[in-house]
Amino acid sequence: MERDEILARLRERIVAFAASTTQREAAEDLAQDVLMLLHTKYPQVARLEELLPLSLRILRYKIVAARRKAFRRGEHLPTGVDESDVAGADPTPEIEAENREMRARLIRALAQTEERCRRLMRMKLQGRTFAEMQREFGVRSINTIYTWDFRCRQRLQELMGAAR
Repeated sequence: MERDEILARLRERIVAFAASTTQREAAEDLAQDVLMLLHTKYPQVARLEELLPLSLRILRYKIVAARRKAFRRGEHLPTGVDESDVAGADPTPEIEAENREMRARLIRALAQTEERCRRLMRMKLQGRTFAEMQREFGVRSINTIYTWDFRCRQRLQELMGAAR
């Protein structure tokens, strides 16, 4: 039996093993990763007796890595659905009042910033990229725009915090 035939049969076992611990789609992806690794890193291994334990060992490492990544991202935590998060749901009077107050504080804070900050914020709200802002302001380095943006946001937070 050739190596390609062995890998095709081995794929079924890899997917079955992975599916016993993860979802089917994730198992398919993990099997594909294992087969790619076997193809690129272990082309010299051709016998089924060697490929099977090697592939299962690689798969276990991949499963552990995927779980660790999901845990790091917080994907294991339940997410609650707030009524205000539901699309089409009307905001409650409390949320509307909070939004009005926040908007008023933002307008007052923006009025207290320098013109460059107001112009920068206006451009961000228009969806301009930092490169476009760099050309518009006529500065040599895009890092200048990043710095201005950081300082403007910081100043706005200070002013909005003081307005409470």
